[in-house]
Amino acid sequence: MKPTQPDSHGHFGAYGGMFVPETLMEPLNELARVYKEVRQDPAFKQELQYYLREYVGRPTPLYFAERMTAKLGTAKIYLKREDLCHTGAHKINNSMGQILLAKRMGKKRIIAETGAGQHGVATATVCAMFGMECVIYMGKVDMERQSLNVFRMESLGATVVPVTVGQQTLKEAVNEAMRDWVSNVRTTHYILGSALGAHPYPMMVRDFQSVIGREARRQILKAEGRLPTALVACVGGGSNSIGLFHPFIKDEGVRMIGVEAGGFGIEGGMHAARFAQEKIGILQGTKTYVLQDDDGQIALTHSISAGLDYAAVGPEHSLLRDLGRAEYSHVTDVEAVDGFDKLSQWEGILPALESSHAVAWVILNAAQFSKDDLLIVNVSGRGDKDVIQLAEWKKKQG
Repeated sequence: MKPTQPDSHGHFGAYGGMFVPETLMEPLNELARVYKEVRQDPAFKQELQYYLREYVGRPTPLYFAERMTAKLGTAKIYLKREDLCHTGAHKINNSMGQILLAKRMGKKRIIAETGAGQHGVATATVCAMFGMECVIYMGKVDMERQSLNVFRMESLGATVVPVTVGQQTLKEAVNEAMRDWVSNVRTTHYILGSALGAHPYPMMVRDFQSVIGREARRQILKAEGRLPTALVACVGGGSNSIGLFHPFIKDEGVRMIGVEAGGFGIEGGMHAARFAQEKIGILQGTKTYVLQDDDGQIALTHSISAGLDYAAVGPEHSLLRDLGRAEYSHVTDVEAVDGFDKLSQWEGILPALESSHAVAWVILNAAQFSKDDLLIVNVSGRGDKDVIQLAEWKKKQG
């Protein structure tokens, strides 16, 4: 199977595209042109690799989780430690790539959206590093449950704008960021944080995050002399997962397992498991699987993790799912918290609540693997940002 690449209009099979106001077509086309140039530019690649190595701290380790492996008694489990990146998550891989693009385009002002706050922190970080103005849009609900990251962004010099419409979460933050961009396209670059939105963002974000999978592929071959049985990663918009998956797409013997947010449970409707509903729609620039009601209105979503609390999934994930190349499951809030607790106590690693969904899936499904199997679990971020929220959640649970 060939790696999935979008066509010239950004379609991954039936998904993707550029469903945006006319005023955004020119900046998107400009971005696509510039990105096409830098993909072939050794100087750009060298500059990005320099900052990823010297500033972000790459390569991140592929760590053998010895106690987790022993506790579960089945597959040998490796953790891809994106939590050890500067700022605490994979998000800076993409923010670094896009700030270099913005610099090349002569843009001096940067805007971004954020849910869990890690993309906002990463964007504020690179803006401080390159001396650019930074405005971050964040839902008021997310600001409350991720107050530590709000303080971090502001400490880095960013202006954090609370979004108080709708559910006051990630979807609304994206809307406000897009409104800003429409009004300020000449001076402003929008650093979109996930493999979502209009072309070229799903391809571009995937490419910047594919450093995760390229490293993991080299590291597992060095450690074990063979490819893994399966890759496991959480899926919100889908950047950490597609970043891990993409360098393995041609390796058809490697299972790729994406884990969505089951929230309170699929039956009650309060979740963010887009593939559980199987409805296709258009949201914020792209055609993909979208949680919606029978009238096509975007459904309310819920996840304990702000970074997974979103109604759509990246278009490349939709194609991989339809092709049967990747498989997608979900775990509930309760199961994700159990995954957080177990990895913390077994390995001394506090995973982000987003990453805890992937950890929980492995715990729940360990029996389907044997001791000959190898798993790579992407720990996409660290859980420091979540400890206050978790303490409050556990207190309410009694």
